[in-house]
Amino acid sequence: MDYKDYYKILGVDKKASADEIKKAYRKLAVKYHPDKNPDDKLAEEKFKELNEAYEVLGDAEKRKKYDEFGENWKYYEQAGAQQGDFDWNRWRAQQQQGGGQQYNAEDMFGEGGQFSDFFEHLFGGGFRSRAQQGRSRTRRGGDLHATMDVSIEDVYTGATRQINVNGQKLNLKIKKGTADGQVLRLKGKGSPGLNGGEAGDLLIEVSVVPGAGFELKGKDVYLEVPVDVYTAILGGKVQVPVPGSALQLTIPEGTDSGRMFRLKGKGMPVAEGGNGEPGDFYVRIRITVPQNLTDEEKAMFRKLADRDQ
Repeated sequence: MDYKDYYKILGVDKKASADEIKKAYRKLAVKYHPDKNPDDKLAEEKFKELNEAYEVLGDAEKRKKYDEFGENWKYYEQAGAQQGDFDWNRWRAQQQQGGGQQYNAEDMFGEGGQFSDFFEHLFGGGFRSRAQQGRSRTRRGGDLHATMDVSIEDVYTGATRQINVNGQKLNLKIKKGTADGQVLRLKGKGSPGLNGGEAGDLLIEVSVVPGAGFELKGKDVYLEVPVDVYTAILGGKVQVPVPGSALQLTIPEGTDSGRMFRLKGKGMPVAEGGNGEPGDFYVRIRITVPQNLTDEEKAMFRKLADRDQ
């Protein structure tokens, strides 16, 4: 059985930070997600492989134990052996002789997770006698990880998104104030259990993306609003399309392009059950120049220009 390089699967260096590993996983998970690749077995297998790799490298303790094994594998190859000839029993015996702690799959990842043969051989039976006994026990299925792009409007007003999980259509509720990076849990929608055990959960990480001109910085929302030159000069009111509604903003006389106005408390709302204050809504003015002027209108602007000189 060949060594499974989880770093290579995620396309990261072995010295990659936890944040770099997370970003690499999110990017690839979106690319190979079954919803985007229906009836594509290769993409489905790649997605499972990515989840297994992130299950290990995304956790500091699991990653440390995996790296310890990787070092032993490297030394074994340097001694002249081939990957397929790796002696699992010998490696385990060396671990025990060295006084190292013994592990099994349940110690590492709890009673769950249907992983590859490599994973099962690495963390499965042979470490303790109870590991062999545990194969016939009821076990909870492993958790699956996925990412979902959500617009600023959806997390501002709240929304319901329909997703497809193993051919089943589910309604996922996006609550007001859902933060970028927040993980939503769908209980029982992960990998099936073993020997009648309960299924794992599906963990969906929310990625808030800009859209419709809105930009999110922390809890504050930014939007550029066009204002005609007449209103900018004389003052007046403009409509500001806040997600889910519209507000009126008073523009004072002589407003320059690029001027910023703050609507206090109109930014991202506080999540249900959360603490703190809502963010602010910032309006950046962009003055628009009238097009297709008549000769009379041009003459009026020339007259004004001459007066200012």
